[in-house]
Amino acid sequence: MKDDFIFGLRPVMEALEAGKTIDKIFLQNGLQGQNFAELKSALSKNKIRANYVPIEKLNRFTRKNHQGVVAFISDVPFHSIESIVPELFEAGKNPFILILDRLTDVRNFGAICRTAECVGIDAIVLPEKGNSPINSDAIKTSAGAIYNLKICKEKNLANTVDFLQKSGIKVFAATEKAQKLAFEVSMKEPCAIVMGNEETGISKEVLHRAEEKIKLPIVGKTQSLNVSVACGALLYEATRQRWEATLAENI
Repeated sequence: MKDDFIFGLRPVMEALEAGKTIDKIFLQNGLQGQNFAELKSALSKNKIRANYVPIEKLNRFTRKNHQGVVAFISDVPFHSIESIVPELFEAGKNPFILILDRLTDVRNFGAICRTAECVGIDAIVLPEKGNSPINSDAIKTSAGAIYNLKICKEKNLANTVDFLQKSGIKVFAATEKAQKLAFEVSMKEPCAIVMGNEETGISKEVLHRAEEKIKLPIVGKTQSLNVSVACGALLYEATRQRWEATLAENI
C-alpha cells in the first residue's frame, strides 16, 4: 500500500495541480487554517469527496508528519457514466455495464475487472464511498485489464440505476434471494448487471430499483459463490446470449 498514497498538505495539493487521480482522501477532523481551506477548495473544484476521520486513523496509514491529510492515488482515470452511455448509443453499440456495489476485497475487484475486460464490458460503475481501493494490488490481480476499462465513480448508485433505466438499459441484480436463474432471463439487449458486497450483498436502494433479480443455481452443499466467480459466470452467460443474438442477426 505504501506506494499508493501520499500525505501532507503541499504534496496532495501538488498532486491535484498535476492532474493526478485521487482515489480516496482522508482529512483529519477539525483541521483549520488557510492551507487547509485551499485544499478543500481544490477538492471541491475537482469534485472529490473527502472522508473526515480522527487522527488515529491517519496514523494507521503512516507515522510520519501527514499534517492531517492522506490521499490514495490511482493510475486509473475516472469517467462519468452519464457521458459514456450516450456515446455508446451514438456509436451503435449494445451497452453492457457492470455495477459493483461496495466490494471491499481488492483482489475480488481486480479479478472481476480482468473478466469484465475479457467480455467487453463498456464501463464499470463504483460508488464514491465503500469500495475497495484501485491500487497496485488491484491492477496486478486484473493483469493490467483495469487500464483497458472505463471506471466510473458515482455519488449515488440508486440514481445511477435510475439514469440507466431512463436511457433504455435494463438493470439486473445478482442476489441469492432471486426467484429466477440467470439462464431464464434475456440479457441480449442493453443491460447492466449489479454485484453486491461480499458480506451484505446489494444495498436495498439499488436492489429495489432493479427490474430483474437473478441468481446462479447452487446444487452442492456450499450455499454461496465467491463474488468474483459469480460475477464471471453471470458475465459470460450474458455474453453467450448476446453472441447468439448477434449471430442470428447475421444469418
